[in-house]
Amino acid sequence: MRARYGIPLKATAGVLAAGTAALTYAVAVEPRAFRLRRVTVPVLPAGAPPLRLLQISDIHMVCGQRKKQQWLRSLAGLRPDFVINTGDNLSDTEAVPEVLDSLGPLMDFPGAYVFGSNDYYGPRFRNPARYLVEKAQGRHGLNGNAPVKDAVHNPWEDLRDGFDSAGWVELTNARGRLKLATGQEVALTGLDDPHIKRDRYSQVAGGSDEGADLSLAVVHAPYLRVLDAFTADRYPLILAGHTHGGQLCVPFYGALVTNCDIDTDRVKGLSTHRAGGRTSYLHVSAGCGANRYTPIRFACPPEATLLTLAPAS
Repeated sequence: MRARYGIPLKATAGVLAAGTAALTYAVAVEPRAFRLRRVTVPVLPAGAPPLRLLQISDIHMVCGQRKKQQWLRSLAGLRPDFVINTGDNLSDTEAVPEVLDSLGPLMDFPGAYVFGSNDYYGPRFRNPARYLVEKAQGRHGLNGNAPVKDAVHNPWEDLRDGFDSAGWVELTNARGRLKLATGQEVALTGLDDPHIKRDRYSQVAGGSDEGADLSLAVVHAPYLRVLDAFTADRYPLILAGHTHGGQLCVPFYGALVTNCDIDTDRVKGLSTHRAGGRTSYLHVSAGCGANRYTPIRFACPPEATLLTLAPAS
């Protein structure tokens, strides 16, 4: 039997079944398929002992996400030397206690953090197709979004106080240092979220700290203006999140959008960035969550990353 326009009914049914299966997987399976990415980055001085850095990002916690909370708590078993949180912890105005409880075991380790826009403001529904339209028009992500107006206020102050009370270092347009159990000292420079134009590089400019064993740059959204500045200032490694790795990817092709002005080839994982005649390593986390209004992932599972920082050859 054939449907109108000569398309076999069996073929039509097959396409619909495949689409339904893919949607079910993207909604019910992959967003809970948490995994750990492992990479090695040669950024330490010759002869220095390796360091284990755990990066967590884009948790987007919604109250009641028990599997995500259990997985986050389990990451403490990795025994990292230090932890960097690159923002967007919240997707629920009531979720601060669950974020702090989930990260509690990790807050026993030295750590530092920056915030993303979703830490400051409650989520809003946004048609995912707009990302593709704006990309095609060359408009999306060129400079970040205008400051948010008339948005729901998230209790980010409570989140900050919880991190600070555990001894984590806030890097909101600021510098800080971590003294590790290994005896090594890490100098950190961070920015507030460029996606909502809260970054103020002039407040932290001046280059990496030569007095530390290692200097790192930290930011939520990897906009090119920020990557250029950090790289020109000789930071050997930049850590970022925000992109969700593309979130909805095409198998064997990759991401379609990045939600900022970085190219899709560097939407997640380890790469390099060049500016001012210098080169820095860049690691972009695909994150372990999604906005509560688009709680789907496809060909881009949620993740945290354990970076082994090793001596440069």
